[in-house]
Amino acid sequence: MAGKRKKFEVPEQKENGVRINKYLGDAGVCSRREADKFIEHGKVTIDGVVAEMGSRVFPGQKVTFNGKVLKKQEEQVLIAFYKPVGIVCTTDTREPDNVIDFLNYGKRIYPIGRLDKDSEGLLLLTNDGDIVNKILRAGNHHEKEYLVTVNKPLTPEFLKGMAGGVPILDTVTKPCTIEQTGKCSFKIILTQGLNRQIRRMCEYFDYRVISLKRVRIMHIQLGHLKPGTYRNLSEGELARLQNVLKNSSGLPAAVEKQRKREQQVKAEESGKKKTENKEVRSHGKKTENRRTGRTVK
Repeated sequence: MAGKRKKFEVPEQKENGVRINKYLGDAGVCSRREADKFIEHGKVTIDGVVAEMGSRVFPGQKVTFNGKVLKKQEEQVLIAFYKPVGIVCTTDTREPDNVIDFLNYGKRIYPIGRLDKDSEGLLLLTNDGDIVNKILRAGNHHEKEYLVTVNKPLTPEFLKGMAGGVPILDTVTKPCTIEQTGKCSFKIILTQGLNRQIRRMCEYFDYRVISLKRVRIMHIQLGHLKPGTYRNLSEGELARLQNVLKNSSGLPAAVEKQRKREQQVKAEESGKKKTENKEVRSHGKKTENRRTGRTVK
């Protein structure tokens, strides 16, 4: 079911390399946390040099673990899965209903975000951590669409309140798009991923969610998938995803905000210097003109 496909490229991977712990994880050696321990004990080398925490691997470099040369997995996995009710979005195999054992995919993959146990619908899974970070950053404004049924008829006040922002979890949710689809049902589009967000929003207005299904993440649709089944993303979906994510940051929102502030300050300083230089040149010309008596048109 998981046919081979061209590697989905994240530009930063080539320019900045891949962190050594991620490289080990992608090679199927161990988890990133376990990799940190192996690196600390000097069991990993990059081009013959003992790796350190935070070391990066660039294309063409040779990585060894316990003397064995490793190759990073080049075949990328990126699948759309219809998570049934009752399955938990965790890689922890101590949870009997974890999504990894349920899928039994055959390769090391992990979910992008989560759906709570009582919810169903579209869940993306991959072996590429860079894509995970970019999709999950709420600051990138990626939409997620849900179909929801509640325990009593909707009111205009409820719809307006949900759309405008709801105080939950010591914050106020971002304004969102909501549309009534039935007497007790609605469609809602979020750009956030707070814990049990829709359920908590409904509870604030004294409504209880009966069913919740995610049908879209960005441009990727649940479509005709049946509960418990999955599919590879199409080439068209991958191409559009790459285009959407090329300007999205994988940095934490606070770091990205700080970086943008610094870029803005630099731009303002650069503009100010250009203006000052222009004024200096202009003043110099006026002085020269007064001295020579020439008129400049």
